[in-house]
Amino acid sequence: MAFVQNLPFISIILSLFAGPLSSILSGKKAKWINLAVITIIGCMSAAVLGFVLQSGKPYVYMMGHFPAPWGNEIRVGLLEASMALFFCVVMFLCMLGGSRERSLEVEEPKENLYYVMVNLLLSSLLALIYTNDLFTAYVFVEINTISACGLIMIRQNGRTIEAATRYMIMSLLGSGLFLLGICFLYDVTGHLLMSNIKDQVTLLSESGTYHIPLLVSLGLMSIGLAIKSALYPFHAWLPDAYGYSTLSSAAILSSLVSKGYIFLLVKIFYRVIGFDVVRDSKVINVLFVFGIIGMIIGSIDAIKESNIRRMIAYSSIAQIGYIYMGFGLGTTAGVIASVFHIVSHAATKALLFVAASGLTDASGDSTDFFDLTGAGYRNKLAGVAFTVGSLSMVGFPMFAGFISKLLFAQAGVESSHKMLMTLVALAISTVLNAVYFMKTVIRIYTPEWKAGIEKKNFTKVTAMQQPAKSVALVCFILLNLVLGLGSEPIIRLFENGLKMFA
Repeated sequence: MAFVQNLPFISIILSLFAGPLSSILSGKKAKWINLAVITIIGCMSAAVLGFVLQSGKPYVYMMGHFPAPWGNEIRVGLLEASMALFFCVVMFLCMLGGSRERSLEVEEPKENLYYVMVNLLLSSLLALIYTNDLFTAYVFVEINTISACGLIMIRQNGRTIEAATRYMIMSLLGSGLFLLGICFLYDVTGHLLMSNIKDQVTLLSESGTYHIPLLVSLGLMSIGLAIKSALYPFHAWLPDAYGYSTLSSAAILSSLVSKGYIFLLVKIFYRVIGFDVVRDSKVINVLFVFGIIGMIIGSIDAIKESNIRRMIAYSSIAQIGYIYMGFGLGTTAGVIASVFHIVSHAATKALLFVAASGLTDASGDSTDFFDLTGAGYRNKLAGVAFTVGSLSMVGFPMFAGFISKLLFAQAGVESSHKMLMTLVALAISTVLNAVYFMKTVIRIYTPEWKAGIEKKNFTKVTAMQQPAKSVALVCFILLNLVLGLGSEPIIRLFENGLKMFA
């Protein structure tokens, strides 16, 4: 075995042990440890991606070299390696862009605890990406939940404590349903390793036995992960969790945490149950309907918001709906569109949160639309970045969001029974996206005197005054352009990765 094949396991262990290490360090040292760990793991993920690209096939890493069913396994292919690399890039930029806010909003004695949570969160995301064991996935789902709760409530005000409580209640409900699904599946198949479960499910499906328990198991796991990723109507916890937590927390939660659960659901569809079996069930029709409803309701709620951060949070509900709509189409093209949208939305949503923070910095720290009038002139880089993110969300050509919507439309055309509903939902959602995002862009580029309001003495913010945030914004803009203009090799990578996945 080549040494590079050990790197996924080392990545998980490195981030897992960085958490306890951060707890005994000062906040400043813990910060640098965290950034170093993310960077190292990103480099290792790039090396693993290169190795899998060169070999052209996935590989299984047996921890302790114990074979199934006694051992625990990591499985690595193109999709896993590319997603791990992407998650590291986005997390690094989120931490970089929110460094100023963390120093202001997180009490000094608790700074190191913040980095404990981030390191554990990264470890859990990597485990969800790589693991080939269903119960191990559940364990890290819970680690992910606890870490995310810590990131929300670290700010220590009434709204964040309430938001963290609601998040915990809904997440535990989702985790409970997910665990019940695993129990049913284990009872029927006698296995926890994903590949072994799939072999048994295939035999049971062909024989027609245990049809109802398999359907119940698939439904419970799908609903559990849908609750945790804020699919409508399980989204009530999301606006407060994203809207009132510190900037880095909001950016990471919106761009990565929910995507980890969705990626695990893709693994269940392909590697545990088998996509043919999933397609023959009616579960994907339920996901399709609620995905479309979420696309519309999330956008309507965003239009009614007057707080920019809560508006971006409600937008996430709509974007999660897109992903589940793609799954609900029941085609490979729909899943590829959803996987690309996981990446597209993660890059764009983090960009919007960091850019919105730059705009509020130039508006007396106010998140109200009224005070954001002309903010694009007071913080030019943040204004440009928010405009880029908004255009991407609307689906403007050149940006990542355009490719996502194009892929969803193409996938919808391939699905004859769901084509009309898909295309109509995409059109309505795009119009609604344009209403609230373009309204905000117009607001930040409308001079105060033109808006007929009294000029306020807000200070201008230059890129040099906030170098870390400026670097993060520039990198997010470039990432969005790469996904939009260089999408063809990325889509091909995902297509090949999905073939390896199965």
